[in-house]
Amino acid sequence: MRISLALSVSLAASFAKTDAFSLARQQLRVSPSFSTQSRLMASIKEITKDGIYIVDGMPDPLPELKNTYYLLRHGQSEGNVEGVISSARSLAYSSKHGLTPLGYEQGLNSAADLLNLIKKSSLSKKKVYFYSSPFSRANQTAEACLEGMKKDENQAIVKDLELDIQQSITIDDGLMERFFGDLDATPLPTYAYVWPEDFKDVTQTGKFNVESVAAVSTRMREVVMRIEESKEHCNSDGGDIIVLTSHADVLQIMQLYASGIDNVGDFSSYRFGNGEVRLMGRAPDVLPERSPLEMPEVMPEV
Repeated sequence: MRISLALSVSLAASFAKTDAFSLARQQLRVSPSFSTQSRLMASIKEITKDGIYIVDGMPDPLPELKNTYYLLRHGQSEGNVEGVISSARSLAYSSKHGLTPLGYEQGLNSAADLLNLIKKSSLSKKKVYFYSSPFSRANQTAEACLEGMKKDENQAIVKDLELDIQQSITIDDGLMERFFGDLDATPLPTYAYVWPEDFKDVTQTGKFNVESVAAVSTRMREVVMRIEESKEHCNSDGGDIIVLTSHADVLQIMQLYASGIDNVGDFSSYRFGNGEVRLMGRAPDVLPERSPLEMPEVMPEV
């Protein structure tokens, strides 16, 4: 059952008053540590003033994981509607570029999609944990997904699979939006200056000082390994279900890196839609059909 746009507008207007969005007060925060164990072979040469890794190669492949991971992209954001890149670290923990009413509805609807994927994977009797980027559009989507779990039809699946949905959300800085450097706050089509270069070199930061594909892979590996090694998840029988709520480039890079595909720089050919959720598979054959990037007819001025 999908809620009406009128109802979603009403809900969006009262985010701060709803039970779902009061979860913000229950959130935990995890900050990446430069000394994190299970690091990687590629060395980190530098950390910029914005906290961005400068690396000289891709991290080691992910080991076999005990937990099952799902990747959830945020719903439509105010930045999506404005048509601008929204990656500045100053936006973390702020309310700027949060969800639109449609984005909130997409977050609600992602609950059914997530449960169907879990059912398809024949998982049951598991705890389900949400981790999120500190950008408002991501953690609001995680909150909306949790709220969507309360729908009668979704509760029926939860009970059938004997899932234990944890109601708190862990905010992890490692899940932040990919940093677009000098292109931040510019029109969305300026992505076209970066993605073709990513395909050729996963370590490139280019003349615009963007965060490289390898750097995103490095911090996402750290996120997963922190979760794998945490006390909260180390004693679970057969592992937990982990939902990583983040951003398009970050999740696209992560799905390719986790799959072991040869060129993670081709991530832009495997786009996530707003509010879309996918299983983080461990082989290239689980990836969706490749859809190569179409370049804009006229490149925007920067």
